[in-house]
Amino acid sequence: MPQKDPCQKQACAIQKCLQAHKYVESLCEKEIREMRRCCETHAGNSICCSGFKDSKPAESKCST
Repeated sequence: MPQKDPCQKQACAIQKCLQAHKYVESLCEKEIREMRRCCETHAGNSICCSGFKDSKPAESKCST
């Protein structure tokens, strides 16, 4: 069984927040900070962190 992405939870939280706030990023700064923290720790092991530091996180498999 494949290992779960260590930052998927944070990536999903960002997506959920953005959807709830009509994609106004400034209203989701807490979630974005949590994702950055996770990516600092797990960048090498997380597909969700791919490109996150330079732009937006890669789309992940989140159920809404």
